[in-house]
Amino acid sequence: MDTRLSDLSLPGRLAGEGEQITMDELALAARNHGMPLEALHHDLTPHGLHYLLIHFDIPVIDARTWRLTVNGHSGTPLSLSLADLRARPSRTVRVTMECAGNGRASLLPRPISQPWLVEAVGTAEWTGVPLRDVLAEAGLGEVTVDVVFTGADHGVERGIEQDYRRGLPLAEALGDDVLLAYEMNGLPLPPQHGFPLRLVVPGWYGMAHVKWLTSIDVTETPYTGYQNTVAYRVKHASGEEGEPVTRIVPRSLLVPPGFPDFQTRHRIVRPGPVELTGRAWSGLAPLERVEVSTDGGATWSQANLEPPTGHRWAWRRFTAPWHAEPGTYTLAVRATDADGNTQPHREPWNRGGYVNNAVHRVPVTCLA
Repeated sequence: MDTRLSDLSLPGRLAGEGEQITMDELALAARNHGMPLEALHHDLTPHGLHYLLIHFDIPVIDARTWRLTVNGHSGTPLSLSLADLRARPSRTVRVTMECAGNGRASLLPRPISQPWLVEAVGTAEWTGVPLRDVLAEAGLGEVTVDVVFTGADHGVERGIEQDYRRGLPLAEALGDDVLLAYEMNGLPLPPQHGFPLRLVVPGWYGMAHVKWLTSIDVTETPYTGYQNTVAYRVKHASGEEGEPVTRIVPRSLLVPPGFPDFQTRHRIVRPGPVELTGRAWSGLAPLERVEVSTDGGATWSQANLEPPTGHRWAWRRFTAPWHAEPGTYTLAVRATDADGNTQPHREPWNRGGYVNNAVHRVPVTCLA
């Protein structure tokens, strides 16, 4: 259901010059949360530390009566219980998931929305049924274009009442590692992560991983619902159609070294050897290299990027030695993938604040 309610459907607002975080943004920030950067030490992000973005409310779902409806082209929709799905052959995939708006809060002018810094990310092992197996049973037909996923979460966005619903091109839906997932890190999905079933689309930004799934529909035409054609588009001016947000561009993040000041989170280290470490990932192509800088990006040196572990869609750890001497520094890190995509020096601005993967910088003071 997509129902227009009011003129709230106007383009998203940009913050005025000098405008501080609004109460609405603060409410979003209190409800959703990023991953503390020290959690980059973990190969797998613990449940409660994985980033979280919830568009509407967390649905209350009784797994005993819940069903997933799959409408294909064979004429008879599938109606699958959680037990039906768990009885099928399963697959486990390690996936780094990132919000498309990660980095939005540092843009100027700032798009008014969830005010992410750089912590909207996490890595988990998702277990479930390969989507392509279920689609094959439902029947695809010769002219299938998109596969549409509907979640149980319902609300209003920019004046449009809607279920959260996203369409995925058929070729992407048939990927080997695309899952209908019912477990996260070996445990049933927590309510906030989509219990009892969610979609996992490795390599894509988080908006594609529809939670609280209730139905899957095979379509013969491109899906034109709100979350595909209005939201999650890279637009530079009001009224533009924009380019769709899809796969994750390269990003790397440092574990902030030393210890923090409570109020500002400014980092403090002591003189001597310091191991710089963090994680890097890309949904476009395998990583090629990671570089670090201690002067804010004026000069770079190559970090030690740990070898691939067989988890194509998961982040990789990097390390670099640094001998800290008294003074103030701006540490920086950037990743480049095998297709030559690299992190830019500054954030690429757009109205929604999407696909921002600028070099990560961490100010540090080394004590005398």
